[in-house]
Amino acid sequence: MSAPKINVQPVSSGILPDDVLMLGESLVKQWNIPAGQQVTLMFGSFRHAVSIVPVPRYEGVRISQTLFRRMGLFPGTSLRVRYRPASRTLMLGPLIGVLVSREYPHMPDRPFGDITMFCRELTEACRKQGAYVYFFTPEALGSSQTSVDGWVYHEEWHRLPLPIPNIVNNRLTTRKLENLPDVRQFLKEAGSRYGSRVFNEKFLDKSEVFDALQKDANLRRYLPESHTLHNYAQLRSICSRHPVVFLKPVRGSLGKGIIRIQRIGQDTWQASYATLSGTKTQIFNGLAKLYSSISGKVRTVRYLVQQGLPLIEIGGRPVDFRALTQKNASGEWTVTSIVSRVAASDQFVSNVARGGKLFTVREAVARSNLPPGFRATAAARLRRAALEIAKGIDTHIPAHFGELGIDLALDTSGRIWLLEVNSKPSKNDNTPLTEGKIRPSVRMMIEYARYLSGF
Repeated sequence: MSAPKINVQPVSSGILPDDVLMLGESLVKQWNIPAGQQVTLMFGSFRHAVSIVPVPRYEGVRISQTLFRRMGLFPGTSLRVRYRPASRTLMLGPLIGVLVSREYPHMPDRPFGDITMFCRELTEACRKQGAYVYFFTPEALGSSQTSVDGWVYHEEWHRLPLPIPNIVNNRLTTRKLENLPDVRQFLKEAGSRYGSRVFNEKFLDKSEVFDALQKDANLRRYLPESHTLHNYAQLRSICSRHPVVFLKPVRGSLGKGIIRIQRIGQDTWQASYATLSGTKTQIFNGLAKLYSSISGKVRTVRYLVQQGLPLIEIGGRPVDFRALTQKNASGEWTVTSIVSRVAASDQFVSNVARGGKLFTVREAVARSNLPPGFRATAAARLRRAALEIAKGIDTHIPAHFGELGIDLALDTSGRIWLLEVNSKPSKNDNTPLTEGKIRPSVRMMIEYARYLSGF
């Protein structure tokens, strides 16, 4: 990340023509740019021919007010700068576009609803690192192939046309939006025409993850027995090997639709359903009757059937762990944070959206029924598992990810298990938003964007 951070200053177009750019003399000499040489100014998809005028004892860039507006910039902007002598291109950036699901134009202070504060935090983090970020939705993707209607925060929110970015962070929250023709076309064109890089480019489903990681001998030790559910015979087979099994929607999230099946007698079975108001249970005389009761769901929703695990507990409540793994300034996977989630008293899923509580790993392990001999090494082993699984996803699934939420569990014998991998991890799950504070997870996103874009 050697590209220097400089101020970009607008000058009245009556004083500085649109085809002239003033650059600090030290950079002109460092890059051997002949005075008066015409170069291409580049900012995302924005291109404009300018002549370079060196300025003694000055460290920034000055451009005409007209160009400044066309680039979508605001006063006080600092950016990174690079020069490519082979193509005579002066590049400013990185320009980062965050693709979000919805905007609320009738709420000027909160145009992105609940994630607006995160967007503000990301804007401030970019300002400190010399990057520029805007936010856009699928609705903003019209017929233009050179710009996007996006939102920029400068004292207040502004909506304006902006160049196609160097980096796109896909934070769409539904597959329906991700698969819209305008979205697919935009991501394809941005990459092929402008070299834009997209990360977290798609959702992962549970079957895809477990099938892919099963190919890796080093990762199998983390994988509970898991299969895509096709019929009753398959359910009966796995239930004969495990006293508890879970049915999980392959494309579900937040614990929605999960069913726990448990043998409670010789041929008596209990089905438990996670609902927002608590756990609903039904008793069946025979597994076939239970399957018959859920067969309608199984026909319409693809389920993963998975071995139940004897998870560690706190006061009878199951405990699991969410690790946020991210690629860093060198493009390498790292573990940014791990938190423990303890299920609510009336739930068997630990999601915070369903009343789960967050604890540090150390606190949760100390309060749990994990045998004392496993407690000292639990955090380090969880971090190692998360890192190995993130690398495994990168190796075995053909898609580009920059961050992954990895849900892990410890059983009562101290063994680590993989529960789920989330390719669109919430920024509120691990570390809560705090006004004015920039969290490591947000800072890491920008460092990886700088790495990808060469800034």
